[in-house]
Amino acid sequence: MKTIAALQATVTAASLDFEPTAAELDAIDFEMPLIRAEVELLDARIMTIDRPATELNTRRVRRAHNRVLAARRDLTNRTKVAASGGAA
Repeated sequence: MKTIAALQATVTAASLDFEPTAAELDAIDFEMPLIRAEVELLDARIMTIDRPATELNTRRVRRAHNRVLAARRDLTNRTKVAASGGAA
């Protein structure tokens, strides 16, 4: 009888134990307004799952959705300015 051995090294928890780099933390910090807006939208949607569709709930979701769109717009504009080397 032949034994079957793994051809690759096993993955252990120690090999996955690492911290994010400074560049990754900066990228997260750069996108934080969008992340917060998306969390607010998710919270608004979760609140309306088991409730009847009232005008207040509809407004809450719509306002949260508009904040997400504004945050995406601002992030895109900041990305373009950073890529072009700053404002003229």
